[in-house]
Amino acid sequence: MAALAQWCVRQRLVAVLLWLLALGGTAGAAVIAGSSYSNDYDVPGTESGRAARLLAEGFPGLGGDSDTVVWRTDAGTVRAAAVEQTMTRTLARIADLPGVASVAGPYDDQGADRISGDGRTAYATVTFEDSAETIDRGEARAVVDTAASARTEGLRVELGGSAVALTESSGGHLAEVVGVAVAAVVLFLAFGSLAASLLPIATALVGVGTACAGIVLLGHAMTVADFAPMLGMLVGLGVGIDYALFIVTRHRRGLKRGLPVAEAAVNAVATTGRAVVFAGATVCIALLGMLVLRLDFLNGVALAASLTVVLTVAASVTLLPALLSFIGPRALSRRERRRLADHGPEPELPAGFAARWSAFVERRPKLLGALALTVIAGLALPALSLRLGTSDQGNRPGSTTTRQAYDLLSEGFGPGVNGPLTLVTRVGGAEDRLALDNLDATLRGTEGVAAVAPVTYGAGGNTAYLTVVPESSPQSERTSDLVDLLRGEVLPRAETGTSLDVQVGGVTAGYDDFAEVVVGKLPLFVGAVVGLGCLLLLLAFRSVGIPVKAAVMNVAAVAAAFGVVVMVFQWGWGSEALGLGRAGPIEPFLPVIMVSVLFGLSMDYQVFLVSRMYEEWLETGDNRRAVRVGLAETGRVINSAAVIMISVFLAFVLSGDRVIAMFGIALAAAVALDAFVLRTLLVPALMHLLGSANWWLPRWLDRRLPRISIEPPECRAAHEKLTGAVAEPERERQQDVHDTAG
Repeated sequence: MAALAQWCVRQRLVAVLLWLLALGGTAGAAVIAGSSYSNDYDVPGTESGRAARLLAEGFPGLGGDSDTVVWRTDAGTVRAAAVEQTMTRTLARIADLPGVASVAGPYDDQGADRISGDGRTAYATVTFEDSAETIDRGEARAVVDTAASARTEGLRVELGGSAVALTESSGGHLAEVVGVAVAAVVLFLAFGSLAASLLPIATALVGVGTACAGIVLLGHAMTVADFAPMLGMLVGLGVGIDYALFIVTRHRRGLKRGLPVAEAAVNAVATTGRAVVFAGATVCIALLGMLVLRLDFLNGVALAASLTVVLTVAASVTLLPALLSFIGPRALSRRERRRLADHGPEPELPAGFAARWSAFVERRPKLLGALALTVIAGLALPALSLRLGTSDQGNRPGSTTTRQAYDLLSEGFGPGVNGPLTLVTRVGGAEDRLALDNLDATLRGTEGVAAVAPVTYGAGGNTAYLTVVPESSPQSERTSDLVDLLRGEVLPRAETGTSLDVQVGGVTAGYDDFAEVVVGKLPLFVGAVVGLGCLLLLLAFRSVGIPVKAAVMNVAAVAAAFGVVVMVFQWGWGSEALGLGRAGPIEPFLPVIMVSVLFGLSMDYQVFLVSRMYEEWLETGDNRRAVRVGLAETGRVINSAAVIMISVFLAFVLSGDRVIAMFGIALAAAVALDAFVLRTLLVPALMHLLGSANWWLPRWLDRRLPRISIEPPECRAAHEKLTGAVAEPERERQQDVHDTAG
């Protein structure tokens, strides 16, 4: 690390230009290539996946995205001549737009069921030529604008569907701007230097910008979800600013000790930079743990987020030291520079609240540990009611046209029309056709079914499908129960004596299948992430207790964060007030992604806190002193870093995207609990109670484990000079937080 930092400082202009070239090159390539995201939740081997493939093979014309145009009259009915003429012309104009394959309206012989019972609401189905992932946003916007032009004082027109959702405002870049602005304020208050406060932000922006452009290119090589760039930006800005903050803090400490600028920068990277690289590695391992699930959709998310973390870490240990050498002593505030010039170098001793808090934890470890456990357990309890399911457009903010179209359809036709089930099967001979005709009648009498469309046969007659409209909404548990009823009882009875093999597909069925696969693989995934993380900590800190405590703390932080997500998004506590739409289930892919990200981020503070304790332990062999000094010296910077990360994460609530807002609130809650409850309260309390057992490692295991060094080489050398005693009698010294017991 020292050699790399020295090169970056000596060749600072080259280092900066190389990063700018990487940013410009990837951004240019991304602009030329364009985006190619895909929200494909299809899981090989599931029934909904087989249904989708059968439908695509037998009915190629249904492969495009289907959206709806809904209209409602304030007075009269939609069959009134003026309304019918207006909407017929509008639908004809939509049918002629580029990218639109067909439009099926309510005013022909087959469209009577698209007019509500009271005659005041009607809808048309707009089928695009392409799937939602590949539809040009301009084509979708043209459909929205054309339909909106039909609105009059007595005629309300709204649109719903995946393509229409592409046109709705996502808040632009307001979330990123707010997050970065708050981070800049916190950094300026912490450093008192404008130059020093801007460097972590500049470093993070360069790393994240390069990564986001890389994610665009990655989408052309594999399945990458459309929210992956925003997720990568959310994680990258948070960890990138924090990593740079830790290094700048160490650099400023070196300047205050009288080190030259170049030496202080090199020393900061050689010491704190090691912890940054290690912390970044733990985050990447946690993210890449999603690969064990073998789901294409999650593989792209894992690689995209990992790429962001890798580039932010690389920028922190290469670009940042170059920038630090450019600004020179201005990394210190004017007052700090004057004090250094007037009084010379002075040792920077922990003082203020951080030192007092460290001593307080040492005096009351049992009480404070119990208090921390109570807080975490209380917040984690709601996670027991976590329900995975379909979060549909009924969960969007009430001001959006997709939400209003959803509500109009629910009021006029029942909530199930927003997410019908599709039953698809191969058809053999006359017996199969007769069975399908009978199935139509059976389905109409099935509990939970509101309507059934007639059987539709493919061009060759060997494939058929039926559309079943549930009585309940796509996200309702009743709809999931209906899927299970059809698969487990109704369809097997109907298939008896035939060659039919009816597959149930549709939005709810697809999400349920995805959730079932994810939940089934969750133990393997969590085991892999926890196991690899513990192995890294075992190698780094040469202790059995440290990784075990870290695993328990990380699981606690994740559980509490899930509890907060359930309260806000599933129970609806404040979701409407925050502009996040109404309550609903949690998307099935979110737990896996959040476990990965939260486990990685939780490791960060564990590494930074314990690495400083480990340095002190290696030098003195005194656990009480190590815990006290480690907490006192890192508490303030960890809290500052946590405030920055929380601000960045909460700012993404402004994105207007429910999934990203869910990530933002979950990550902010986890970081807040991790920094202010677990790492600065529960962890040090437990370490005081365990004493020297914190650092126990069997000799036979110590001899066999390879050595990964986080601490500086001089700390290892000092440790080797110790006589082997676990604790060393304290000598007479000047009294400060290093030597004053709690």
